[in-house]
Amino acid sequence: MITTKHLVPDLRKVPIEWVFETYCKLNERLHGQDVNIKSIFNPSERTPSMYIYFCKQKNNYKFKDFSTSRGGDALTLITEMYGISRGEAASKVIRDYNEFVLHNNGGYDIAEFKKYSKYQVSMFKTRDWNTLDVKYWSQYNIGSGLLEHYNVKPLALYEMEKEQDGDTKKLKIEGEYIYGYFKKDGSLYKIYQPKVEKKKFLKVKQYIQGSEQLKNNDLLFIASSLKDGMCLKNMFKKYDFIAPDSENTMIKKDQLESIMSRYSRVYIIFDNDEAGRASTEKYLQRYPNIKPIYLDIEKDVADAVKKHGYMNTFKRIKELA
Repeated sequence: MITTKHLVPDLRKVPIEWVFETYCKLNERLHGQDVNIKSIFNPSERTPSMYIYFCKQKNNYKFKDFSTSRGGDALTLITEMYGISRGEAASKVIRDYNEFVLHNNGGYDIAEFKKYSKYQVSMFKTRDWNTLDVKYWSQYNIGSGLLEHYNVKPLALYEMEKEQDGDTKKLKIEGEYIYGYFKKDGSLYKIYQPKVEKKKFLKVKQYIQGSEQLKNNDLLFIASSLKDGMCLKNMFKKYDFIAPDSENTMIKKDQLESIMSRYSRVYIIFDNDEAGRASTEKYLQRYPNIKPIYLDIEKDVADAVKKHGYMNTFKRIKELA
């Protein structure tokens, strides 16, 4: 017999796991793990770039879609999926969940929660530069002087480890085309592996790239990556640049405002794709005095230098600025 005793009156009674499992059509139950899926907002996506992850700070599940720069809590997921307000989204979730309860006669049993740890970099070893490194970076007109100035070093290997079921699991990664991005104090904040299809970047620490090299040159670029920033620095030697951890990461308000206060003009030049434009708009909404540059000859600055040359890219950016 169908019972109504498990019907819920408000959103607080709806399991967050059910929301993500149902609307994202997950093929596994959420019980503390992170899940990587193809973007539900980008049907043409081939490589999964959307993550359903457990946020330890909020003690709840959230999502991040790197292909469209969308992210947030369960209610944000529904507002983005259906183009409705948060109030309408809450009503929809309650209605859909109660319908689920009636059809399943008892509702939803939350899976037993497990604590999952994540791999973290535990060790790395630098090496000398070689001809392969020179060939790779010279495509972008980036030489040893810039790499040294921004503390980029080649890595021979790095190790990662995590605790799992009482044991320590370790991974060792070695090979060519592995680069460490370092702060001036020698601490590693990011690993860059340009030849790896997935996980080209491995974040180790929070850091505003380029922030330790600022000279207060009056004009500032906010670039999408350290590589793009170095390309820009090569073209505009009297300009400074910074870059967030990724386009999808907003630099903290107090930090960015402190940096921008030193400059008369600030440009933002992120990737000219859906995710990059969406991230640009977020910055412009918060900081309307920033001027956007949408580079229209390639997706990003580095690719433009590689395919069209240093001078042509320089001229096009000047035309757009």
